[in-house]
Amino acid sequence: MALDEEQSSAAHEMRRAIDCLRDCADLAEIDSATLEVLAAGAVHFSLPAGSLLFESGSTPDGVYLLASGRLGVKTQGMVDLTAEIERNELVGEAGWLLREQRSATVFALRDSELLLVPNDLLDAVAARSTGFSLALARLCARRLRRSNLRDTKQKSAHVFAIVPNSFELDVANLATRLVAEFARAGRTELVWDARASTHTAGWFNRIEEMNDYVVYVADPSASGWTRQCCRQADVILLAAPADSDCKPWPGGIAEAALARGARVELALLHDERVSVGAATRWLKGSPVALHHHIVDAADLARTARLLTRRGVGLVLSGGGARGFAHLGVIRALREARVPIDFVGGSSIGSIIAAGVAVGWSDEEMSMRYRRSFVDSNPVNDYTFPFVALTRGRKVARLLQREYGDVLIEDLKQPYFCVSANLSSGRVLEHREGSLADALRASVAIPGVMPPVYRGEDVLVDGAAINNLPVDIMQTHAPGLVIGCDVGADRFALGRGDKRRINIFQILMHSGMINSASSAAMQRERADVLMKPPLANVDLLNWRAFDRAIQAGYDYARLALEGLPAIPRLAAPIERARPNSLAAELARRMAV
Repeated sequence: MALDEEQSSAAHEMRRAIDCLRDCADLAEIDSATLEVLAAGAVHFSLPAGSLLFESGSTPDGVYLLASGRLGVKTQGMVDLTAEIERNELVGEAGWLLREQRSATVFALRDSELLLVPNDLLDAVAARSTGFSLALARLCARRLRRSNLRDTKQKSAHVFAIVPNSFELDVANLATRLVAEFARAGRTELVWDARASTHTAGWFNRIEEMNDYVVYVADPSASGWTRQCCRQADVILLAAPADSDCKPWPGGIAEAALARGARVELALLHDERVSVGAATRWLKGSPVALHHHIVDAADLARTARLLTRRGVGLVLSGGGARGFAHLGVIRALREARVPIDFVGGSSIGSIIAAGVAVGWSDEEMSMRYRRSFVDSNPVNDYTFPFVALTRGRKVARLLQREYGDVLIEDLKQPYFCVSANLSSGRVLEHREGSLADALRASVAIPGVMPPVYRGEDVLVDGAAINNLPVDIMQTHAPGLVIGCDVGADRFALGRGDKRRINIFQILMHSGMINSASSAAMQRERADVLMKPPLANVDLLNWRAFDRAIQAGYDYARLALEGLPAIPRLAAPIERARPNSLAAELARRMAV
């Protein structure tokens, strides 16, 4: 009986191996007899998520076929994954073909099952079947071509694990609401311990293949179930009530996820409004790439879009008074129900983007920026130019009045701004600390305003190096990135205008010259580029406020009509009645 069972098991394994080889598209033209020879000599084994398959520089032992799960490929010197290997794909073929050491490190991103076809078997099959060697050579060539074309875009997150910090959090409610949001974009499955604890790795793989998104609900402890959830996930979402005591999550969970290339993000759940300072407490020493504040349904929807990389990132350039055109563009985006999920900018663009992140309406932004830039020239506190033409105190005072003591971490919408670090010669991204201080650095036009000193760093206007930081927005991978460029490409003068040039104009233009060479590249990187016609608006003409806003609005409204595929919210944003809105604005402005 035992012998019969053993033979039955061997026959079953043989059939599975043949089925896996037949399902491999790269071996589609190989005859059945050859596939049976490969299946008979293949070694079947399992590889837990996070485990190493082979390392760069190691001696090839054969070619692997991934039967289930997912593998990550990382070439030497690269921080991010170079590629991912999906089910029914081969890996390791280059080492066998070239008879050279492995050129990349491959490890399991999921609990995986593989077939190893050893070198001696490969050599024997290749001697009988030239088609087999040719198939692997073609695979190698295709991958080389994709590498040369840099066709390695980050894939959308597919599997999520929600890890609650404690039993205080109603994780079932959070998971159910997130699943409802994910389901707007595709088939979604919710998996929890009671349902899945008895299933095998193959069952988990089938669940993932049948759905666009899978959400696993973990325990607040370092249980076996929690670790299995995190091994399966592309994104680990650490979730906690914002006002509760900060407690560490299960040991090693985040670190193990990061080591295999998964993202780790934080969701803080608030009652009624964002709890000031909560993010600073929770982020201290935490390895998360992004954090989300969830107060209401709109916050949850935005979080879901960002988690699945379906969000919209808006990047606003510098450009002095031309930057008011951003207000018109934002108004047009809101009217068209285009979600703005992540905002960032440089120089004046950082100030306008901050208004979006704080949550100001179009009317409130218009009133506040008119008060600060039109009713009161922000750069007329002149001084003897030891360091700059102005003291910069007036700008600092205006920023403090409008933004107060708000911390970047406490903004409901994810936000960044950039400054230029003269000490290192690099762009500095501001993602934490005082919003007003970060903005003061981002608008410190060299020669016009004094730089901002932070330790040994000397910070000036971000436009000096990167006036349209689309590349930085893309590192956060929100999904679609809209860039709005209002910068002046050239110092254009009409006939007879030379006598009207002043030192402020010269310094502002010269401050952006260094970033001009990267401007074209940044525009190319944007999924959607908006460049309103602003040739008649001077960089220092603050009085062109209304004209610049209207130009941005008219341009963006027409541009959006020609972009039907751009994401739209399902329903119009609710707005207060004009009378109540005016009263609320009057109350805020009086503060």
